[in-house]
Amino acid sequence: MPQLSFTNERILEVALRQSAVDAGCQRDDFLRDKNVIVASQKSPGARKYLELPFSCHLISYGSNVVASVSNRYWDIVSAYIARFPAEHCFETPNLHILNDALEQEGQRVCFMAEYFLPDLERLTAHECPYPTKLLGPKDFGPLYLDTWSNALCEKRRELDVLGIGAYDGRQLVGFAACSADCEEMWQIGVDVLPDYRKRGIASALTSRLALEILKRGKVPFYCCAWSNVKSARNAVKSGFHPAWVELTAKEIPFVENLNQR
Repeated sequence: MPQLSFTNERILEVALRQSAVDAGCQRDDFLRDKNVIVASQKSPGARKYLELPFSCHLISYGSNVVASVSNRYWDIVSAYIARFPAEHCFETPNLHILNDALEQEGQRVCFMAEYFLPDLERLTAHECPYPTKLLGPKDFGPLYLDTWSNALCEKRRELDVLGIGAYDGRQLVGFAACSADCEEMWQIGVDVLPDYRKRGIASALTSRLALEILKRGKVPFYCCAWSNVKSARNAVKSGFHPAWVELTAKEIPFVENLNQR
């Protein structure tokens, strides 16, 4: 267990507070037995990649559903989350009911993701089969490529703050980096070249970067789509555990544009 000022309880507390800022609700709303619905609004402290206000955004830490919505969709979402248990609000076939209702108002369910937080009882620096090097923004310039698109974000370069690379000789074969998405939490992304996968590189880089983030007084978090089994396995292997889930609806043209890429 790393000797840090953080505890699992403090890490969860930071995440709950940030989710409250993002959703426009209270921290305790995520721990209630009953669902909560609030009006979405812009917030300067929200994660920087979020587009606020939300039309429909659902969050669950397991106890209930907190819905952050625009007034136009209030009745639709309120009726939906009242109809099903929290866990079923995020899955089909129930989800079709929400999507069908939103579609009549120009929206569709778009993003669905699971978020992971470090478990300090399990988080250790995994061994890497290749030498590693700590990298900073001054090193990132030539790495804004599709190859490293999970680790770095071209559109938000200013948020990319720290990384760790694994090298086979002079070749970068694995790379994990994090973005300062909000004041207290940095998000980790990782990429490994296809020929170097299944060697423990991803978990080595993810775990080591998580520890570096904690040393800097920030909370690392990890996100992936529920169907991305490889990524979820890496999170768990690296010392993370599932913490919360989110679902976001977007305008129909936005969704259609993503499907045409």
